[in-house]
Amino acid sequence: MSRALPKYNKRRVGLACGAAAVALTGAVIAGTALAGESSDRGGADARTLAGPGTISCPDVASQLPAVPASAQAEVTRNLALLDQQIAEANKRLVDTVGQGGPNFVQNAILGPLEDKRIATVNRIATAIGRTAERPAGLDSLAPCSLDAQGGPAAPGQEETGGAGTAAPPAEDAGGDTGAGGGDAGAGQGGDATGAGTISCPDVASQLPAVPASAQAEVTRNLALLDQQIAEANKRLVDTVGQGGPNFVQNAILGPLEDKRIATVNRIATAIGRTAERPAGLDSLAACTLTK
Repeated sequence: MSRALPKYNKRRVGLACGAAAVALTGAVIAGTALAGESSDRGGADARTLAGPGTISCPDVASQLPAVPASAQAEVTRNLALLDQQIAEANKRLVDTVGQGGPNFVQNAILGPLEDKRIATVNRIATAIGRTAERPAGLDSLAPCSLDAQGGPAAPGQEETGGAGTAAPPAEDAGGDTGAGGGDAGAGQGGDATGAGTISCPDVASQLPAVPASAQAEVTRNLALLDQQIAEANKRLVDTVGQGGPNFVQNAILGPLEDKRIATVNRIATAIGRTAERPAGLDSLAACTLTK
């Protein structure tokens, strides 16, 4: 027995003097004070005072199919988590005004937000897919955008909760599951800059037997794990000296973990279509910095 998830009204939410003003579910959180709000049959419209801007994200709830009763609680929790993610990103937008270089917002706020949203919408899809057809394409709803002028976002955008402007990660690199797909990642190459290297747990060695039908998808995602570590190590070198004491954790290691969670969830899902879904792969997502 399944029932459709209730539609969420679109809304705009502003942060006024550090306090979040929340109106219904599925909205845009403003990173600055709420200047005014009006509504009509088309939905709410919000304007924000000049400031760091507002993060707007596509609505996920309205794109879901009927949600089985058995998945309702988990889907609702993750929709609320999307709201929370956008609220946190908007707060960080305010708290970090003036920090970093010209790409700071993209690299340290929008990008990590997208990665978190990818992991969250994948959990939603997995919950539905246990007893009904798994919804496809939810990853395309992960990227969010910044309205730098603090004005109202474009119509059709959501949600009190969110991630970056970049496209969802590609999944078509090579690799070989039997060979381990790499990603034990004691850093990609040497470090001549003093930035250190990033090390990540090996995923391939922790997988069960991979069904033939899942082999190609698993191989692509194992290769993607390698690519993610290489990109994180490059960013480690490129951003030496930027940000505060927590910059590496917040802007590199944290986003890398979110990407790895999304990737290992895709691996588990691929295997789980025709065999028992491997549990606990999320525990392999966290990486460390070695100086």
